[in-house]
Amino acid sequence: MRIGLFGGTFNPIHRCHIVAATQTQRRLRLDRILFIPSGDPPHKKSRSLAPANHRLAMVRMAIGDIPGFTITDMEMRRPSKSYSIETVHELQKEFGPDAELFFIIGLDAFLELHTWKQASDLLRACHFVVLARPGSAFTSLLKMSLLPSMDRAPLAALDTHRALQVDVPLPGGMSLILFSIPPCPISASDIRYRLAHQLSVSNLLPEGVESYILEQQLYQQEEKANRTGI
Repeated sequence: MRIGLFGGTFNPIHRCHIVAATQTQRRLRLDRILFIPSGDPPHKKSRSLAPANHRLAMVRMAIGDIPGFTITDMEMRRPSKSYSIETVHELQKEFGPDAELFFIIGLDAFLELHTWKQASDLLRACHFVVLARPGSAFTSLLKMSLLPSMDRAPLAALDTHRALQVDVPLPGGMSLILFSIPPCPISASDIRYRLAHQLSVSNLLPEGVESYILEQQLYQQEEKANRTGI
């Protein structure tokens, strides 16, 4: 079984999340996309982060009955800070040795991989699918000491949309799969800002999610975080 792991705060989940997951599933012929919403930050609360139970409910609503899309609350159940390496190891045990895991992540977040717990081990534990993100260049990967040496030309081709996919072998038999996907103008931070200022979010959210947000009075306080995140 080929399983895509799509983690994030999903604060809130929006149409670009669904589009990215759908394109990844189709292009890599994945049997399943597993959405993994993050839990509440331990020992502190963020005004801009909706409680975990609401974010979980919104993801469930958004993926609905989309074939192959499933969800887990495994990170939300952990009492302390959750790390991706722990999530991958737990899923390896759950799905068994015959499952191939594909960690789906935006390029902007992947460029910060060196700050993650046991980043080198994580690169050996599963495939990574890195999706293009506005404001980030694939050629920036050349500066990442965690990665093997790569040619600039294929990365530049991704940045200029002359290539759709570049596969890079990683130590331990895993792969780094780089995807150039059409840019998506939607960001969660912009949606939160719009909701806080009573601006339209028409066609930005999956069906039912906007109604849920309004019913639960989420994101009604002014958004003070930066407005560039997914």
